[in-house]
Amino acid sequence: MARDDVAGAATLEEVTPSPYEVAQHQFRRAARAMNLDKGLCVLLSEPMNEIIVNFPVVMDDGSIRLFRGYRIQHNNVRGPFKGGIRFHPSVSLDEIKALASWMTWKCAVVNIPFGGAKGGIKMDPREFSSKEVERITRRFTYALRNYIGPEVDIPAPDVNTNAQIMAWMMDTYLIASKGDQPGSHCVTGKPVEIGGSVGRDTATGRGCVMTLEAWYEFNGRPLGDLGKLTFSVQGFGNVGSAAAVLLAEKGAKLVAVNDHTGTLVNANGIDASRLLEHVRTKGRGGIRGFAEADEATREEFWGASVDVLIPAALENQITRENVDLIKAKIIVEGANGPITPFAEDQLLARGVTILPDTIANAGGVTVSYFEWIQNKNSEIWRLDHVLSELEYHIKSNFRLVASLAQKRKLDLRTAAYVVALERIAAAYQQRGIFP
Repeated sequence: MARDDVAGAATLEEVTPSPYEVAQHQFRRAARAMNLDKGLCVLLSEPMNEIIVNFPVVMDDGSIRLFRGYRIQHNNVRGPFKGGIRFHPSVSLDEIKALASWMTWKCAVVNIPFGGAKGGIKMDPREFSSKEVERITRRFTYALRNYIGPEVDIPAPDVNTNAQIMAWMMDTYLIASKGDQPGSHCVTGKPVEIGGSVGRDTATGRGCVMTLEAWYEFNGRPLGDLGKLTFSVQGFGNVGSAAAVLLAEKGAKLVAVNDHTGTLVNANGIDASRLLEHVRTKGRGGIRGFAEADEATREEFWGASVDVLIPAALENQITRENVDLIKAKIIVEGANGPITPFAEDQLLARGVTILPDTIANAGGVTVSYFEWIQNKNSEIWRLDHVLSELEYHIKSNFRLVASLAQKRKLDLRTAAYVVALERIAAAYQQRGIFP
């Protein structure tokens, strides 16, 4: 595809595309819907910076292994680059480019002053000891030290990373920077004891639930109806487990769960809190072996008769191969890019409501913004203040997206992109393009 044709035909072959192809497809479709300036189409179609580092780490047995890490900085016209760090075997340049661009749109949709970035290391952390993971993290951070910083690019947790990883990143960065760019706001998602924000650990899952609430409110449906829902969750990590526990607290019934270790079903309901406790203790990070539900196949998970499906794992999970199995009426995207364009077209044609990742999983970066503010201003916010501000950002911007979708007869994803692109275009109009 020629660069000048970036806003051209919004079609994609009926095969499973790469995450970057999905991201580009979504961007082109929105650019066409709003007739985005051709120059901005070209500018926003590629990241500003693509950083690849290869770094050695000494293993516990004394051997040396070489790791490849990425940091993609997509756009910073509205503020510093912002985005998570993931450790996963599937990490690739194309995947991280897609995730970085999605972060740009996400920050703009919820109207926080950040741009988009993403990073990762191609590895499975379960194959390494805790000390090895620490050395890998610190060496990666050191390799990135000239490209990140509290006013430049602020990393955060993502798949297979957590508050501990962020603590190691912060410590390494502060040592390496030698005081040139001091401040614990060089990363977010840290432990509360060293500057993290209360509410950050469950923020992405909570944002999913708030987006579902916002959809109910926009459509004039009582929030009490949430307690009548049945739902399923794919991925029971930080995002999926938090969303499941919070929905269950509202009375909704979890009936199917799938993760990398297997599938569980129980038509009478799965206790989300007890399952989370199992994952943290007996399950070694997975749902397998939970005695209060029956084992099932992956196909049975996708075909579960539920009101709401929450894909909260990785990209490209709902594809042409399984889209016909899905019976859910609402899909809340807890993961980034979990639905391929072909599958999305099929679902929309069947009247399925898709609450897109650009807002549904923006809770994490929103509370990361709150953490960044607290660190900059030497403040500590109470949980009720964090949750109140999060609800405002999610629900007020969802109403804006839903109103635009209704007015222009767009799907919610395209409407969210249009909102984001209008805000980014306004920033470029004010700032101009140097020189």
